[in-house]
Amino acid sequence: MCNCGYLLFFFPFLGDTFSQGIQETIIADCRKSEIWKILILDQFTTKLLSSCCKMSDLMAEKITIVEDLYKSREPVLEMKAIYFMSPTSKCVEAFIGDFKSKPKYKSAYVYFTDYLPDDLFNNMKLSCGKYIRVCKEINISFLPQEAQVYTFDNPGAFQSIYSSHSQDRRKTLESLADQLVTLCATLDEYPGVRYKKDGNMENAETLAKLVDDKLSIHYELDDGGKRKGKTQAQLLIVDRGFDPVSPILHELTYQAMKTVHLQLAEDCMKHYSKNVEKLCKAEQDLAVGSDVDGVKVKDPMRTLLPVLLHPYSIPDKIRAVLLYIFSLNGTTEENLNKLIQHVKIEDQREYILNWKQLGVPIITPSFFPRKSSRRDRSQEQTYNLSRWTPVIKDVMEDAVENKLDTREWPHQSECPAAWNGSGHKPSSQDERRGARLIIFVIGGVTYSEMRCAYEVTQAVKSCEVIIGQFESSTELFFNLLKE
Repeated sequence: MCNCGYLLFFFPFLGDTFSQGIQETIIADCRKSEIWKILILDQFTTKLLSSCCKMSDLMAEKITIVEDLYKSREPVLEMKAIYFMSPTSKCVEAFIGDFKSKPKYKSAYVYFTDYLPDDLFNNMKLSCGKYIRVCKEINISFLPQEAQVYTFDNPGAFQSIYSSHSQDRRKTLESLADQLVTLCATLDEYPGVRYKKDGNMENAETLAKLVDDKLSIHYELDDGGKRKGKTQAQLLIVDRGFDPVSPILHELTYQAMKTVHLQLAEDCMKHYSKNVEKLCKAEQDLAVGSDVDGVKVKDPMRTLLPVLLHPYSIPDKIRAVLLYIFSLNGTTEENLNKLIQHVKIEDQREYILNWKQLGVPIITPSFFPRKSSRRDRSQEQTYNLSRWTPVIKDVMEDAVENKLDTREWPHQSECPAAWNGSGHKPSSQDERRGARLIIFVIGGVTYSEMRCAYEVTQAVKSCEVIIGQFESSTELFFNLLKE
């Protein structure tokens, strides 16, 4: 019997490492006992476990039932219970409720995804300590979304960090830092930490400092009693505002289109043929700054107007208006008001204005076209409607080639020798595996940016690029800005 309700996937690379961590803790402890057991999960750990094993795998380890921590359950006094849960007060209270007055199980083997605060541990110990046989923190609080993509499944983080009314921004960044540390620990990496410097936003710098401090504490002493040194890995932290264009552009890949409910190939082609070709051409011209023939777009308004005059949907027109504003690095308040009135989106103007919360210039005294500091990709083969290359790909390639400008990408901590041009010989383990570049984007990652991680890894061979976010839906990211 399984109450999980989630599909079971397995991803190589991240999935392998992730699965190994589960095997060496929970599963290894299960094998020490011949008694059949119950596994109790919260919502996050259900997703987490589902990403690396199937119910048949659990049955092989004498786990017969998987239950929801928060649902009412019948007592099974002759069985041991394995609790795999997040270190939150809600989870701990639910656990204590299973044993405080009348125990539901013979004993409890408790595993937390991350560090358990002392006050919660003491509360458990005082309330039902005699039933606890094992209590461990296994440092796995992320989900392997794809082979080289991870997510923290933290749906409230976007609002907490970017809302002007948020009161818990610092707390959210602390939580993300803890999760990033578990990712590094699972990968057995102690990376040098860098962040994208931004005069308008401090999120990346704040998070970088938190992560570096927590990594230092985590790796203070290893099992042998020696301080763990830096590995040949680099962690880059960047705020979503560094590239506002990529989340706005329509993507014509199946992976991206299926998230907006274009499920059937026939419907996709019908939708594409009717509207999307002209719309996407205009989007690409505004984003890239030139047309398919390489001719520079001198007047972005001439590219925008046909979109506004065509009966496209309001969201599509808003996307085009945003791309127009991004191409100019902001517009005047007078011009913005005219655009909003023309599109008739007075009640949705906040969606456009909210981008300033991400550090993106929206209203400026006069027009300042974007400075071009991009890699020259004019010789690369691209589709006419997919000419835009996410900025993060430039960052990945520059990082791999040790070309990141230290003024734009300061070091929060010392950078490993493999990334600082010192010529220091890496360890045999790193030579065998290659260096890792870990990227975390505060605010979400698009499918096009995920693909960049695979493309750069494939191109350089000697470096594995991993990219992640705190939430897995780019459409949700688009919608959140309306709030």
